[in-house]
Amino acid sequence: TTGSAFVVPSGVAKAGCDNLVKSLAAEWGRHNLRFLGVAPGPIFTDGAFSRLDPSGNFRKELLKKLPSSRLGDKEELANLVTYLTSDYASWMTGTIITFDGGETCVNAGEFNSLLQLSRTDWNDLAKGYL
Repeated sequence: TTGSAFVVPSGVAKAGCDNLVKSLAAEWGRHNLRFLGVAPGPIFTDGAFSRLDPSGNFRKELLKKLPSSRLGDKEELANLVTYLTSDYASWMTGTIITFDGGETCVNAGEFNSLLQLSRTDWNDLAKGYL
């Protein structure tokens, strides 16, 4: 998880879930129990977006920032969880899967704002003008 303005309670809860998954995996793995978490990014649902973003402006700005250039959908998330709970992932435990279209990656780097530079800006940088 990463920090963000206006989400202290959910940030604290997510950090606690991360630690809980890892601790339970260490403690209960010997009983053949697995513990996994999924940290989804923005998954489109009519219910959530009609309430949290009735104008659609937040969604438009979000799509500009996401490396995937789209929101996730419920079926993708369901497929991931189906895999994680299947025998195909039986050796996986104690981890949180980030499933966010690259949102964490783009928010984590201090130089990611350079992605907004034009070709001219890059040429000026190379010449030492900026």
